[in-house]
Amino acid sequence: MKSVLILVDELYEDLELWYPKYRLEEAGHKTVIAGKEAKKNYTGKHGYPCVSQAAISEISLKDFHGILIPGGFAPDKLRRNPQVLELVKQADKEKKMIAFICHAGWVPISAKILKNRTATSFFAIRDDMENAGVIWKDEAVVIDKNLITSRTPADLPLFGKAMVDWLKD
Repeated sequence: MKSVLILVDELYEDLELWYPKYRLEEAGHKTVIAGKEAKKNYTGKHGYPCVSQAAISEISLKDFHGILIPGGFAPDKLRRNPQVLELVKQADKEKKMIAFICHAGWVPISAKILKNRTATSFFAIRDDMENAGVIWKDEAVVIDKNLITSRTPADLPLFGKAMVDWLKD
């Protein structure tokens, strides 16, 4: 069993948090949802609630094998948190899985870990990704070493499989 940190904030994309969370748990992995505050209720774009289990400030990356960043509008808030950016930088340095989908690319952009990496995202942030140095591909899943990226909720089955497969190693 491996552990995956899931980052959350207001207006996260409901499916992009819950589908991968359950897929990882079905594969036997532990997930921990962390937000700015512990035990806070965050509301998804479509109204689905998510109560954080931990505060980001209390997280130690040594307890995790990877990070999942759902899309929606939450990544725009998450990228403003220096602790989130430090966790993402550290995870990349330690070659831990960093999985992000849709608009979640904004977080690793702000963490400055994407230069000369290959990734995908929702098409609307393609310019942001390319301006950060990404070699952008319009594919359901793009894997570059420890980065696993996807475009939209339609890609979730392949995104979930890619995470589970990556964590087998």
